[in-house]
Amino acid sequence: MKKMFENTPRTTLVVGAVGTLLVILFATLFFVNRSRMSEVLEVMTEERNNLAIEYESLYSDYDSLKSNNDEMNQRLEQQRDRIAMLMEEIKTVKATNAYRIRELQKELTTMRTVMRSFVRQIDSLNQRNMALAEENKNMRSQVGRMRRSVSELSQTNEDLSRKVEIASRLETRSIAGSALTQRNKPTQKCSQAAKLCVSLTVARNKTAQVGMRTFYLRITRPDGQLLMHSADDTFAFENTRINFSASRTIEYGGEEMTTVIYYDVDSGELMAGSYEAEVFADGDVIGRTSFRLN
Repeated sequence: MKKMFENTPRTTLVVGAVGTLLVILFATLFFVNRSRMSEVLEVMTEERNNLAIEYESLYSDYDSLKSNNDEMNQRLEQQRDRIAMLMEEIKTVKATNAYRIRELQKELTTMRTVMRSFVRQIDSLNQRNMALAEENKNMRSQVGRMRRSVSELSQTNEDLSRKVEIASRLETRSIAGSALTQRNKPTQKCSQAAKLCVSLTVARNKTAQVGMRTFYLRITRPDGQLLMHSADDTFAFENTRINFSASRTIEYGGEEMTTVIYYDVDSGELMAGSYEAEVFADGDVIGRTSFRLN
């Protein structure tokens, strides 16, 4: 019994020593684990921050993509909206939520792959648009050439029509004016003149249209007054209507022909001096002459 009590202090010392060692061991393990947990948390926080930076960079890359295709622009907008939503989530996700951080990293990889696909599609669309633009340019050039050709052809036709029109105009080979008495005797005296007449020879013209033609005569007195019987006696000339002194309608067959146009003089109408006479046909002046009366 005495021996047993003699061993108690030693046992107590051993137990105390063991307890102290255990406390030290547990304290060491606690601080070691805490240090490791702090390191892990620091690493995970850094990963989350880096992930946020990468999402911002991805958003910027998506924002730089431009396309002229409405459907493609809509898809790009959807991706930008998705990235913006994930960026907001990263700000609130806990660094200890390793599972969600890994999911966000996978999502980042997927969206980068999608972006590369978008880049290829946009490049293809741009090349196609460039090809279409070049095709449109060539088409516009062809249309321009065709318009110029049509314009040149129209001008050529207009020139030909003008040449044909000019070639088909009647011309006088000779024209002369004079006065006649009541008995159709030539005279140069105003007091004896009963008629003024203009004789003309129309040149041969096979280009001119054959058929009935009206020749209009205009005689102007020395004072510039046009001789005429009625203000209603007019004909078309240069997009207007002008008065005439006398007219005659005859059939023209394309061969040379001679005709005379007479103007019946009213009493007291004539005066001494030089008279100017013009003959019109088909809206053109075909001959001019002058004569004097005393």
